[in-house]
Amino acid sequence: MEYVDLRSDTVTKPTPAMREAMAKAEVGDDVYGDDPTINQLQDMAADKLGKQAGLFVPSGTMGNLAGILAHCGRGDEVIMGQRSHTFLHEGGGISTLGGVHSCQIKEQEDGSLSLGDIEAAIRTPDDDHEPVTRLIEVENTHNACGGLPLSRAYIQRLSAFAHERGLIVHMDGARLFNSAVAQGVDVRQLTGPVDSVTFCLSKGLSAPVGSVLCGSAEFIRKARKIRKHLGGGMRQAGILAAAGIVALETMVERLAEDHSRARYLAEGLSEIAGIVLEPGTPATNMLFFGFADSVQLSVSQIEQKLAERGILTSAASARRYRLVTHCWIDDAGVDKTVAAFREVLA
Repeated sequence: MEYVDLRSDTVTKPTPAMREAMAKAEVGDDVYGDDPTINQLQDMAADKLGKQAGLFVPSGTMGNLAGILAHCGRGDEVIMGQRSHTFLHEGGGISTLGGVHSCQIKEQEDGSLSLGDIEAAIRTPDDDHEPVTRLIEVENTHNACGGLPLSRAYIQRLSAFAHERGLIVHMDGARLFNSAVAQGVDVRQLTGPVDSVTFCLSKGLSAPVGSVLCGSAEFIRKARKIRKHLGGGMRQAGILAAAGIVALETMVERLAEDHSRARYLAEGLSEIAGIVLEPGTPATNMLFFGFADSVQLSVSQIEQKLAERGILTSAASARRYRLVTHCWIDDAGVDKTVAAFREVLA
């Protein structure tokens, strides 16, 4: 059976152009800094984001972990959202591996962190009983908050606020380019004010593996050493970086198609009795909805019945669904999905 896979944009497969570039990639030993294709990707990513340097890492989780550990020492504290990916889904790595404490505050409806809440969470620097507040992390787009993009104006305000207080700002930009495309702005306008940023190549950009961490040259020097500690010092990984170069060259602008298709999917699902779309969804390529009390099926039962009809989905919680569009979802796939939901919930 041919499936329509809406579980995540991580299920994307490399394009033919990526496969060709991977086959032809010039490689070297990246631990020595000798892989020309990785060096090209890192330079390209840093330039696109307006940063001095970049570091290719196997995953966004490693990018965020290496970034935070490069900024923070043991006993330091990071302020982040209580629904942030780093807090919920990255294994507690900053604590288990780096001895870095986290302070979670509630996100606003738009996925941002209130400056007032951040101010209240900042520790007293000279109190021996408290950890040292070192860094603020934000997520753009914010996954658990509906795939919402953080605005340029907010990022500028947040960064100015943080820097005035001697704090660092790291952006988990796993779907950073979705945010830029949705807002119609150059990605540098979203990354320029922050100190460091990680973005994924292996989600909507369709590369098979990898993320890039970007920041100052000195910061990347520290992060590179930490990457080695974490087991991320790969060798002839230019084969992977080659796909990332193609992703940045060819897959960014087309993200608008994923956003449009998510809206098309929302229109179809909104006409099905029992489905309750969350307000404002979709903001980008993620569609969130729940079910009316009249729907007696559990989400696991719905998942199973949809899979039997060729639709792969993954519920976000007991009564909340997330569907994610990407470059392998076309209009026919959307139509098939809507028809399957209608049949299952009938």
